[in-house]
Amino acid sequence: MPDHSRIALVTGANKGIGLEIARQLAQSGVFVFLGARDLERGRAAVEDLTLEGFRGRAIRIDVTDAASIDAAVKTIDAEHGRLDILVNNAGIVDANDGPPSHASAEAVRRIMDTNFIGALAVSQAMLPLLRRSPAGRIVNLSSSLGSLSVNGDPTSPYYSARLIGYNASKAALNMLTVQLAAELSDSAIAVNSVSPGYVMTDLTGHTGFMTAQEGAALPVRYALLAEGAVSGRFVEPEGETSW
Repeated sequence: MPDHSRIALVTGANKGIGLEIARQLAQSGVFVFLGARDLERGRAAVEDLTLEGFRGRAIRIDVTDAASIDAAVKTIDAEHGRLDILVNNAGIVDANDGPPSHASAEAVRRIMDTNFIGALAVSQAMLPLLRRSPAGRIVNLSSSLGSLSVNGDPTSPYYSARLIGYNASKAALNMLTVQLAAELSDSAIAVNSVSPGYVMTDLTGHTGFMTAQEGAALPVRYALLAEGAVSGRFVEPEGETSW
């Protein structure tokens, strides 16, 4: 029998903030497809979560692999017939990223392919399922580093974080949020960019000042927005962020 509660897909969810988002969504009664490039790692994560009463399962999805995205769509469609929540969480950094004067072009390309093109591809593929939801939600995991205002403000604590690949990928992801929210304004689907804050994960080298549990709270809140939700916003824990 198909489950008739809300259905979510979280990409890059076998560890870090994605794993915590999956956990908190499940605690809110959502059935969660825990997306992972490595299905065995995804299954291991689900096995650990099941001890806490997790409702969901692992699904293989590599956001840079069209075939795996298509297969994920078919699985979700066959099992539930719709998708209520998409959290585009999968993202990478690269040691060869850096200031625009000498960042590796190949590193920038890899980052953009995952952080922006991957989110675009998954969003496009999942839209038919999201349109079947009475209140579809797309949450794009962004960063304050994706704000052009922040990058151009010498007084910002992030001003010196010159990572042309990563920062540009999050700025592009924000453009996806703005344009997709406008395109879907006559639908029940809300699209928002959410910066979780500086979270201690593998991606940050565990140098953040927030736990994964703390960092997941805001993305989860926007994933669970009620009917008539705001759309096309860029938010962080302190409030709305300028683009």
